Amino acid sequence: MQGTDTRGSSPAFLRPQNGSSHRSSGYVPGRIAPLRPPPPSQSHAAAEFTSARQEAQTRLPSLPVEQHRRQAEANRHKNTLICSAVSSLSLFVALGIFLGIASKYAPDENCPDQNPRLKNWSPGKDPEKRIVIKKGDLFRLNSDATVHSIVIQDGGLLVFDDDKDGSKNITLKTRFILIKDGGMLHVGAEKCRYKSKATIILYGKSNEGADVPEFGKKFIGVGPEGTLELHGHQKVSWTLLSKTMYFSGLAYGQYTFKKNFSRGLNVRVIDQDTAEVLEVLKFDTHEFAEDSLKLQNLLKNGHPGRIIAIAVGDSAAKNLLEETRVTIQNLLGSKFVRGLSYRQAWALVGVIGGGNSSCNESVRNYENHSTGGKALAQKEFFTVDGQKFVVRAYSEWNDGVPISGFQVEAVGGVILNLLDDVSSWEPGDRIVVASTDYSMYQAEEFTLLPCPECTKHQVKVKENPQFPHVGEVIDGVDMRAEVGVLTRNILIKGETENTCYLEKECQFFNYDTFGGHIKILKNFTSVHLSYVELKQMGQQQIGSYPVHFHLCGDVDEKGGYTFKTYLEGLSIHHCFSRCVTVHATNGLLIKDTIGYDTLGHCFFIEDGIEQRNTLFHNLGLLTKPGTILPTDRNSSMCMGIRDKVYGSYVPVPATDCMAVSTFWISHPNNHLINNAAAGSQDTGIWYLFHRVATGDSHSLAMETKSELTPLGIFYNNRVHSNFKAGLFIDKGVKTTNASADDPREYLCLDNNARFRPHQDADPEKPRVAALIDRLISFKNNDHGAWVRGGDILIQNSGFADNGIGLTFASDGSFPNDEGASQEVSESLFIGESKNYGFQGGQNKYVGTGGVDNKTRTLPRNRTFPIRGFQIYDGPIHLTKCTFKNFMATPDRFTSAVGFLMKNPWQMTPKNNISLVKFGPNVSLKAFFGKPGPWFEEGDLDGDKNSIFHDLDGSVTAYRDTYVGRMDNYLIQHPKCINITEWNGVVCSGNYAQVYVQTWNGQNLSMTIVRDEYPANPMVLRGINQRAAAFQQYQPVVMLQKGYTIHWNGKAPNVTYLYLINFNKNDWIRVGLCYQPKTDFVIVLETFQRRSSALSSKVERYTPVSSMMELEKNRSDKRFYFDNSTGLLFLFLQAKYNRDGHSYCSSQGCERIKIVTKDSSKGISNCMAKAYPKYYQVPTIIKQMPGKTTVPCTKCGTTQVVFTSDPHKNYLLVQINSSDEKESSRSQQAFINVNGTMFFFKDNGILIVVVDACTGTVLGNKLFSGVDIRRVDGYLKSGIPQRSIILLSTRGDVAIPNNLAEALMSLGTAKPPYLQSNGSLAFLGFRGNIKPSWIKLFTSPAGHGLGLVQIEKYIPLQLEEYGCARAIKSRRRDLELLKKATRSH
Repeated sequence: MQGTDTRGSSPAFLRPQNGSSHRSSGYVPGRIAPLRPPPPSQSHAAAEFTSARQEAQTRLPSLPVEQHRRQAEANRHKNTLICSAVSSLSLFVALGIFLGIASKYAPDENCPDQNPRLKNWSPGKDPEKRIVIKKGDLFRLNSDATVHSIVIQDGGLLVFDDDKDGSKNITLKTRFILIKDGGMLHVGAEKCRYKSKATIILYGKSNEGADVPEFGKKFIGVGPEGTLELHGHQKVSWTLLSKTMYFSGLAYGQYTFKKNFSRGLNVRVIDQDTAEVLEVLKFDTHEFAEDSLKLQNLLKNGHPGRIIAIAVGDSAAKNLLEETRVTIQNLLGSKFVRGLSYRQAWALVGVIGGGNSSCNESVRNYENHSTGGKALAQKEFFTVDGQKFVVRAYSEWNDGVPISGFQVEAVGGVILNLLDDVSSWEPGDRIVVASTDYSMYQAEEFTLLPCPECTKHQVKVKENPQFPHVGEVIDGVDMRAEVGVLTRNILIKGETENTCYLEKECQFFNYDTFGGHIKILKNFTSVHLSYVELKQMGQQQIGSYPVHFHLCGDVDEKGGYTFKTYLEGLSIHHCFSRCVTVHATNGLLIKDTIGYDTLGHCFFIEDGIEQRNTLFHNLGLLTKPGTILPTDRNSSMCMGIRDKVYGSYVPVPATDCMAVSTFWISHPNNHLINNAAAGSQDTGIWYLFHRVATGDSHSLAMETKSELTPLGIFYNNRVHSNFKAGLFIDKGVKTTNASADDPREYLCLDNNARFRPHQDADPEKPRVAALIDRLISFKNNDHGAWVRGGDILIQNSGFADNGIGLTFASDGSFPNDEGASQEVSESLFIGESKNYGFQGGQNKYVGTGGVDNKTRTLPRNRTFPIRGFQIYDGPIHLTKCTFKNFMATPDRFTSAVGFLMKNPWQMTPKNNISLVKFGPNVSLKAFFGKPGPWFEEGDLDGDKNSIFHDLDGSVTAYRDTYVGRMDNYLIQHPKCINITEWNGVVCSGNYAQVYVQTWNGQNLSMTIVRDEYPANPMVLRGINQRAAAFQQYQPVVMLQKGYTIHWNGKAPNVTYLYLINFNKNDWIRVGLCYQPKTDFVIVLETFQRRSSALSSKVERYTPVSSMMELEKNRSDKRFYFDNSTGLLFLFLQAKYNRDGHSYCSSQGCERIKIVTKDSSKGISNCMAKAYPKYYQVPTIIKQMPGKTTVPCTKCGTTQVVFTSDPHKNYLLVQINSSDEKESSRSQQAFINVNGTMFFFKDNGILIVVVDACTGTVLGNKLFSGVDIRRVDGYLKSGIPQRSIILLSTRGDVAIPNNLAEALMSLGTAKPPYLQSNGSLAFLGFRGNIKPSWIKLFTSPAGHGLGLVQIEKYIPLQLEEYGCARAIKSRRRDLELLKKATRSH
């Protein structure tokens, strides 16, 4: 998963990179010291500012040719032959000298340590020594050193020594290194990478010594005109598993058993191919002869090759029959069983039919209540996948207590199969494997072992895994765990104390968090770091982070840097404050970098003004809370840190804090490509929007316009194992200091920003849709993605196993929100996949669920209503998407489409769904909630008005209908169709909203009644909180109908009625309840939302004396007040057209303003008088369509699989096998290749062969009856190279004995044991390699494997297969990287 270089080629020399002639010239990546110096400088001033590269150059020794020429000329009158001879001799001598010197001393001009001007330097070990390296000091550090500090300035140069063998292991220990004013520090170069081991240890405690201005303590600092070049050995930084890594390394896990007083022979039967413990048995052969016979029968009827482990508990000899002893001797190869005596400890591990060579046993005699130790038997085996495992049995007496036990575990290391070539990883390297479950704490570290048997896509680890880590594409979504290598040969490490020592830090951490840090300031000359390890770096204080670009401005070509500043291949782990901080810095490239086990936001874009930074193929995982900012903190930190709040304010964790994120992006104009956020306490990737610059940038008084700025590139990022959300686009931070008006802390989380991107960040120009392209989101506890604002498009994305897959939320409530679109298309939603999870880490919830109702980890708890796509308000458009595996359980509702629970907000009928597809395992396509857990009463305004438009009937089978809550009679007519299990109703019609805004001192509930359904009113509480100056309500209404509005108190003195989502000439009639004899002033205004101005034309309504007169012309500005009922009637009819997704017309928002001066205090509820007087018989304005019966062929996503390597093609294969018993239950056996089904015509063995390069089915063949004997011959000789083999069985098939050998030739690690009359499913490969996807399942007769035994997504056209790549796959990610790094 490595990308190509985007930094361009490197010339030999550079002008000053930042365009300032007074600075020293910049470092040239990859070229250090040319063999010849440049021409002499024309001026002393120019010489003074020559780069260190040029200062470090020297001429090679002069040759004596010229001297000889002068001597010959002076003696030209001597004998010509003598002169010629001397001249020739001198020339050859000089040439010999030159060649000798050149061969011995000629430096590689790309390597900084080979500069011949360098002086070897060994400062020794003196922690009080303060080193200043200045002009003329060109040092090569060639030994370990300990000093107080190092300042490199005025052209001084420090280079770490290296050699071609990489044998120079140098450790430099210092309190700080400061590089400034032309100073330079080099460890390797881009084109001459450091080969040895270099370690820089930064030491010191936080309470020791004084701070260095601008840098603090314990740092590597780069000031103006400083150069820092660190380039370690290049290696693949991180990749993905290509095969699942099992808990303990074995598919069925390790097995451990220990028990006291378990009398008799304790027996375990173990599968020799999988290490699964098949049977747990105990035979009391001390007491019962019958048990001896049972054991005898077990062994005689056992399958040859089965592993048997036996351990005596207490005693087993008294009734252990001789014939049983003989059976054990003959079948298992025991030498001791015939002589087994009373209370003798005996343990055996053997193989049925294996004889003496397969048996290991041990016996110990009983004496004085003890056997003096264990009788231990153990033997190693290999699984059919090639994993070595050991079976142990033991028996002993210890102080009168009989003990017996067993162990089955992987030994000799566990082999990991990886997606990329990792031959650059070395034995001893530390790696981390990410969690693929809900808890990020299932991430694990391992140490690499030597592995001569490994391919270049494999490594072997020393430790056995404590958790499973998925290495598969499951149900179409890529859930393969990230695997990163942490070790680099350049290490920068902060030395820490054994425990915390300051009360402030110890309040939240029991370890020292005062690590080292690297800080770069503006106007540096050159900074490039590649393949460097940073450990125990960062400090829990502002400004001290592992890598910190501080107020650097533009650090690419725009800033005058010919070579873009970059970080590449860094490993930042076990650090105490972030990973990389980009602070008021633009144009930085961060690539192939790992941030693991860190505190606070990891990849941190700080002040809200940073732009054009590119994050490409970075991995962040195990991002934990920190204390620095409110958004870093967890609940206890949030409430415990109150020194910056106002007064006695107690922070609210859920709204002020709890936002720690792996990628914290405070300005949208940055680029994220191919990144992975694989576990954060809160969020994987969080886009937030600073309205003004914050922090140190605040003084610049810059308007960030982040809310209006178009989104940078977002392509192919993956988020999983995060608690709050995978991707979060919403909110901002508080940009004012704490005060009496707002006591919250500066920079706490704030709900004050909404993303609404426009061209040139100008709200008067057209919107620019933000594109989220290719997001993989799985196993996030709350949300796969929460996205607010518009226009926003999500496409080509996969969501699986999230509490809620995707939520769209609108810009805000009207009138602040002008209306925008949000769309998701060509995406896949999986409710509960076959990634069942594993209890442990911090997974709290386990229950049953999914298609097969198996035990699995759960996102919240067993009652949480899982939803694929959640509608909050809208408008949203869901199209060309597929939903699978949303199965409700007795404990919870699980639905493909759902709504935000307990929603007080607005809801728009412009929410629309089209061309969606639901798999067979979707029990609730949509669900509107029911009173009970999580939904509570479901009586908030948004709950009641939930609605969406089914454009094509792909949800309901009724084209152009609307789906709302079943008890909402504002939207119904007599022919609507109830769908009880959804709590929904399907209706035809046209719908809009009325935004009702009221101004008075009371907070009222509004009751709205449709004239046709007076018995079913809707009571709305209003959106605003109690302290608001006005209240607002927004019911969804069917157009061309009449409504009345009532209050639970005195009617408001000022009421605005806005026409929302009304098109030209759309209308409804409303009657508002007032006290009799009320006087009104009613006007029609057109309100310009953006400028908050009214149009100059205001039309006044005039009264009429009857309803009949009012209804003559709906467009007239008239009202009718019925004193007898207290109802004020008028028509709301739109005059203007509405554009796109705007709530209002193109001319502005049409609103009716009603002002009264009624001083009475009665309750304005007119329902008793209004009906039946104004009751209308329910009618249908728009007829219900007929039910669609033709399947939708264009519905759903066109993509079969959603992976993090979209440039590769994948083939979906499914193999289902069944024995005779299953076949009689209609359990079909078949093979499926990308949707093409191959069925059995008869019982037998079906084989399908597929070209691994093209995915083309080459043939299929059924072997039945006597032909089954020919299967092995066909597999061995009838299948071409580079072929995928799929094999399935149906019925009670007599498996040929030689089939096992044939399967081994197709990829199994050994000949598997194949049971006759059982089921067999096999996926293999004919070629020169054994791909990681090879799979074998077997099952005894009558023990079927389930509906689908093997489902795999197989990558096609790999070079490892031997495919000739005629056309290289297009790499969209690399194209976008090139575009991102070229954009200014």
